[in-house]
Parts: sequence; structure tokens; C-alpha cells
Amino acid sequence: MVDEPLVLLGYGWIVLVGGTLVVVDIAVHRLPDRLTGLLAAGALAAFGAQAITFGEPRRLVEALAAGAGAATFYALMSLLTRGGLGLGDAKLALGLGIGVGWMGWPAVALATFLALVLTGLTAVALLASGRAGRKDAIPHGPFMVLAAMVVVVAPHWGTLGPG
Repeated sequence: MVDEPLVLLGYGWIVLVGGTLVVVDIAVHRLPDRLTGLLAAGALAAFGAQAITFGEPRRLVEALAAGAGAATFYALMSLLTRGGLGLGDAKLALGLGIGVGWMGWPAVALATFLALVLTGLTAVALLASGRAGRKDAIPHGPFMVLAAMVVVVAPHWGTLGPG
């Protein structure tokens, strides 16, 4: 990954815009379309440039399919949970799915699963501690961004830091 500067640029973009989305979602329980669209557009630009520059069109197609698949999954979950997960989460999943999808479908499945588990564990902890009630909303976007970061960085933990 370190030898792929455009990929690093893409992940940096996801961290920058994703971090902003985390703050907004925690504060107002919304994921604004402009920011989720900006995240997806930047991810597409960076990973698309990587694919074109280094002849990796198949990898880009897989990343785009992963992003679309993740967005579709979250859109269906939004419908099935009647707003328990919002459509903003589906829009966020598109950009995150492109970035994590660069690593392959299993990484996207793992990030999605991890985000749902983290949100669920947080909900249980908040309910058990009395800090939240059954009808209180818990933003899922921050856990989506965190899970994506963990899945992207975890395979490289042993290689990070001073040599």
C-alpha cells in the first residue's frame, strides 16, 4: 500500500471527509449529502487515477461494485429498519465501500459487520448504563468510518512506525 501514492491520497481523503462526517453525525445525527457525495467523488477520483495510471481497471471495477453493494445493503437496511439506519448511512457506504473495496469484497463485508457490531455494543452499553433509552438514536456513521479505517490499517499494523 505504501508504494501506491494515489491510494494513500484516497485513504487520506476518506479520513479527512469521513472525520468531518463523524463530527457532524455525532452532533446532529445527520450525514449531509454534500459531504457524503464529496467523500465518494474524492475516493472515485483517487482510486480511479490509481487504476488508470497503473493499469488496474479490474481493481477499480471491484471497488466500485463493492461501494455500490455496500450502499445497496445500507439502503435496504434503512427500509427494513424503518429509519433505524438512515439513507445517509447508505450514501456514506458508497464512498467508504470504494475505499475499502480497493482491498476486495471480504474487506467490505468485514468493515460492514464490524460497524454494525460496534454500533450494537455501544447501544447495549448506553442502555445498560442508563445513558440512553430504547428510543434514543445512536449515530451509525462514526462506527462505519471507524470500521473502514480499522479494516484498511489493520493488515499494515506490523509495518507501521519506525523501522
